[in-house]
Amino acid sequence: MTRFVLAIDQGTTSTRSIIFDGNMRVAGIGQLEFPQHYPRSGWVEHDPEDIWDTTVETMRLALAGAGLGARDIAAIGITNQRETVILWDRETGRPIHRAIVWQDRRTADLCERLRAAGHEGIFAERTGLLLDPYFSGTKIAWLLDNVYGARQRAEAGKVLAGTIDTFLIWRLTGGRVHATDATNASRTLLYDIRKNAWDGELARLLGIPLSLLPEVRDSADDYGVSDRSLFGAEIPIRGVAGDQQAATIGQACFQPGMMKCTYGTGSFAVLNTGSTMVPSNNRLLTTIAYRLNGETTYALEGSIFVAGAAVQWLRDGLKIIREASESGRLAGQADNTQAIYLVPAFVGLGAPHWDAEARGAIFGLTRNTGPAELARAALESVAFQTHDLVDAMRKDWQGRDGGKAHETVLRVDGGMVASDWTMQCIADILAAPVDRPTILETTALGAAWLAGSAIGAWPGQEEFARQWSLERRFLPQMPEDIRAHKLAGWRDAVRRTLSR
Repeated sequence: MTRFVLAIDQGTTSTRSIIFDGNMRVAGIGQLEFPQHYPRSGWVEHDPEDIWDTTVETMRLALAGAGLGARDIAAIGITNQRETVILWDRETGRPIHRAIVWQDRRTADLCERLRAAGHEGIFAERTGLLLDPYFSGTKIAWLLDNVYGARQRAEAGKVLAGTIDTFLIWRLTGGRVHATDATNASRTLLYDIRKNAWDGELARLLGIPLSLLPEVRDSADDYGVSDRSLFGAEIPIRGVAGDQQAATIGQACFQPGMMKCTYGTGSFAVLNTGSTMVPSNNRLLTTIAYRLNGETTYALEGSIFVAGAAVQWLRDGLKIIREASESGRLAGQADNTQAIYLVPAFVGLGAPHWDAEARGAIFGLTRNTGPAELARAALESVAFQTHDLVDAMRKDWQGRDGGKAHETVLRVDGGMVASDWTMQCIADILAAPVDRPTILETTALGAAWLAGSAIGAWPGQEEFARQWSLERRFLPQMPEDIRAHKLAGWRDAVRRTLSR
C-alpha cells in the first residue's frame, strides 16, 4: 500500500499542497499566492475561483515535484482558513459572491444588535464563541441579506454554504459531497459543541436555513474521492480540520494541558483541555480541537488578528523592508532606549479584548524613531499579544491539570518561527520556554496525519506523538524588571487603543 499523503493547506494569502512520504518527510510541494480584495475599510474578500484554481494547480505542482501520479497518493487531507465562508449555486457550483474572509468586520453592527437583544449568552453557552464578526454565521447572514435573490434561492434549496474545506470537497468530488468536519463547524456560531449538532434556534436568530449547511463528520472520516477528471485517478479524501486544529494535531498536542501557537497572517494559541469543555472567564474561545472515532476533544483558543500581517505592513505599507525575513535583523538594530509600542489593530483586536472597532496605533514616537524601532515594535507586538493569550489560558486552566498551569511550554509553528529574534522575544515576554519543532509544516502535517491514519497508511496517535522532535528550545533571558516594564507599557498602549 502506498503511504504518500497529499495535504491541501488553503490559507489566507496562499494555497499550498504538500506531499508527505511514509516517514512524514516532504516529498513534493506547490505553493501559489492569490489576490486579496478590500472593497471597503474593514472588508476583506477572496475570489473562490482563485482559491479553487490555486488548489488544483498546487496539487499538480506537488505531484510533479515528487515525481508521482494520482495513483501513488493514498489519501488527501484538507486544512483551511476556518471562518471564511462561501455561498454557491447547488446546480452549477458557481459562487454567488466573493468569499467573506475571517478578517472581515462588516457584520459588527449585526453582532452588536444580537448582543443588545440579550442573545450573547446563548451563543456562548452552546458554541463556546463570542458574538464577533470574526465567525462565519453572521457572514452567511450578510450574504443572504445583501446578494440579490440569495435568500429566496437559499430557502428554495438552490444555494449551499460552507467554509473553504466544504467548498473544496464539493469541487473535488464533482458536487457529490457537501460536508465539513467538527472543527470547522465549531467556528460558525451555528454549531452546538456539546451536542455536536447544528442548532436550529441559533440558525433562526441569524436567519439562516439549516438546509444550506453541510453534514458534519469526524476530522478523520470518509469525505468521498476526487473526481477522476482532475488528476487522472480517484484519490480518497479522508482528513479535514481547520488550520489551527490541524496545527495542534501536527504538533502532537494530544494531552490535556499541551499548548501550541501558530504564527501566520494572524496568530492562534490552542490549549488542549481533553474531554472537558472549559468555559472561559477571560474571553477566550471554547472550541473543538478534533473529533476522532466519534469522541470530541475540546480546547481553549485565543486569536490574534495581526501577527505576520504586521511584518507584511512593514514590507508593503511602509516599505521599510523588502523581504519579511529582514524584520528580525532590522529589529536587532533598534535603539533600546526608545519604548515604541505598535498596537496592530488594523481589523480590530481579538482575544482577550474582542474589540471590532479598535484601530491600530503607535505610541512613543520620537524624532529619532526610524525603521529599526518600528520593526522591533511590530515583532514585539506579536510577543505581547501572545502573552495576553497565554496569561488568559493559565487563568482559565488553573487547577484543572494538577497545578501545572504555570509550567507553560509553548510549541510554535508558522512562517514567523523562522525568525530567531522573534522566538527569543516571545520566550522573554512569556518568561517561558518556546519549542520550535524539526518539522515546521505542522498545519499540513496535521491534515496529512488525519488522512493517513484514517486509511491505516500512517501510525496512530501515540506513535505519531513519539515521533515529534525538537529543533530548538528558546529559553527566557530578559530580566524580570525589564519584562514587567515592557508589559506595563503594552497594557497602557492597548488601553488607549480600545474603542470602549
